[in-house]
Amino acid sequence: MTVEGAHPGNRRIDRVLAEDYLSGLASASLEDVRGLRQDAEQEEVDLSYIRRMVQGRIDIVRAELARRGGEGGKLVDQLPGILADEPRAPARGLGRHTTLEPTRADEHRRYVERLVADVDLSDVSARSDDELRRALETLAVEEQALSGKRREVQQVMDACSAEITRRYRDGEADVSTILAAQDS
Repeated sequence: MTVEGAHPGNRRIDRVLAEDYLSGLASASLEDVRGLRQDAEQEEVDLSYIRRMVQGRIDIVRAELARRGGEGGKLVDQLPGILADEPRAPARGLGRHTTLEPTRADEHRRYVERLVADVDLSDVSARSDDELRRALETLAVEEQALSGKRREVQQVMDACSAEITRRYRDGEADVSTILAAQDS
């Protein structure tokens, strides 16, 4: 829920990215600011999850196209490396740590599957090069859109965190209240 004005019935992403989501942030209660940040954090986790699923499919399609071009062996033998969490390039992330898990994982999976419903990626070897290139293009466009939304959500998280930090720095909030709450 936004500080000023709610967006009832909208998805969390719609609320978090609404123009007025951070309206009144400086005058909101500390609890409300933390709630806004928590909603944004959960949305960032969900977007990251969907984005990684899209990236995994991109990696599989690219590997199949490369295999057809004479690079590598059987795709099934390459899958562990393709889908490994180990970065293949220098990490560019913000290094955020979260203990949150994605919500609606099945819904996210179905969403990603619908992106390229016309190309069944469960057997990429049965798809033509053109079908795979179209699927790759669709997935790449979606990955870019998800990355953009994720950056926007991270800006909201940063604004909430900055407000919380300001309150502690300026003495408007007291660290001892956090410590006392943790001891309870």
